Amino acid sequence: MKTPVCLIAFAVVIAMLGAQTTAPNAMPASSTPPASSTPTPTASAIKLTDGKMDSQVILWESLKAVTTATGVRRTAFEAPTPTLDKFHCHISTLNPGENTGALHRHPQEEFIVLKEGTLEINIDGKKQVATPGSMIFYAANENENMTNIGKTPATYYVIQFYTALTPKS
Repeated sequence: MKTPVCLIAFAVVIAMLGAQTTAPNAMPASSTPPASSTPTPTASAIKLTDGKMDSQVILWESLKAVTTATGVRRTAFEAPTPTLDKFHCHISTLNPGENTGALHRHPQEEFIVLKEGTLEINIDGKKQVATPGSMIFYAANENENMTNIGKTPATYYVIQFYTALTPKS
C-alpha cells in the first residue's frame, strides 16, 4: 500500500511543478486577496465519482490564492480516493523570517517538495536546511515545523495522506 501512495504523490508533484507557468507568489496587484488568519479550503472544483477523486488535471490558474499572516496558501484538493480516506494538497508560500508555528504534530503523513526558497526544517529539535528541489517527509505524529531562513519567499507543495490507520481525532 505504501508504494502506490508514494507513486501518486510523486506524479502529483511532477505534474504541478511542470504545469506551473506563473510564479507562485506573483499576483497582479488588483487581484491581491484579502488578509485572512485562517485560510479556508478553497480547492478548485475537483471531479469526484461516487465521492472519490477522479484522475484529472488541476490548473495552477484555478487555485485561489489566500493571503495568510505568514504568506500565501492555495488549496489544490482535499478528497477521498479509491485507496485513501483523504488525499490533500496545498501550496504555501512562507515569507522570509516566518515559520509554520511552534513545533506541532499531525496524525497524518505529510510529504513536502520545496519549489523555491530556503527552509530550516525542524524535526523533533533536529534542524536541517532544505533548498529548492528538496523533499521532506514527516511521519505521522512527528514533532515538526519549518522556518523560512532565506531572504526571498519560500514556496512548497504539501501533500497529506489519510488512511484507515490515521487517527480520526
